[in-house]
Amino acid sequence: MTGYAPWTVAVGASGSEGLQDLRDLLREWPDLDAVVMIVLHRPWTSLSRLREVLQRSSRMSVVIAVQGERLQPGRVYIGEPASHLTLISRTEGTVTPDPDRMYGNRTVDLLFKSLVAFGGMRIMGIVLEGSLDDGSRGLAAIHDAGGLTMVITPNGPPAGMPGNAISYDGPVDVIGDIKTIAQAVEDTVSGRRRSS
Repeated sequence: MTGYAPWTVAVGASGSEGLQDLRDLLREWPDLDAVVMIVLHRPWTSLSRLREVLQRSSRMSVVIAVQGERLQPGRVYIGEPASHLTLISRTEGTVTPDPDRMYGNRTVDLLFKSLVAFGGMRIMGIVLEGSLDDGSRGLAAIHDAGGLTMVITPNGPPAGMPGNAISYDGPVDVIGDIKTIAQAVEDTVSGRRRSS
């Protein structure tokens, strides 16, 4: 269809709690007509089985993105632990190698800010459980760009990713549990919910 642009949904999480949130979120979703991009903080030096773990919870295909890949709706994209997933155009993803850990624990912000730069108007950022404050700045940038922002109701310390994202800068469109967030994404992608 001419002029069709799918939604791009970026999700950030950290640690075992964040991984569980990701699995729960993917279980809730059908085959979304959206590009889903996921960043999870995890050890850089050990073999990652994130694709296999997430695939067991997802009805959509989970793919490890490669340089310059054309992103397709109905797929979930991840990077490798030391190669960070970002957009480089409205329909292309890339991985940013980071052997020297230049981005440290700022990989969610890196993804979110790439959506602002290249994702157009149909962008969503979601912050799930994790420690520290990665994602806060990027989520605020998505909000400022007119995108939709969502944060899981904080379950851990106030200094965790959800609490920091809520208190950082500007309102968050949806704060709730996994089912609430999953439904808000489905409603937005299907047109049942008006985006901000």
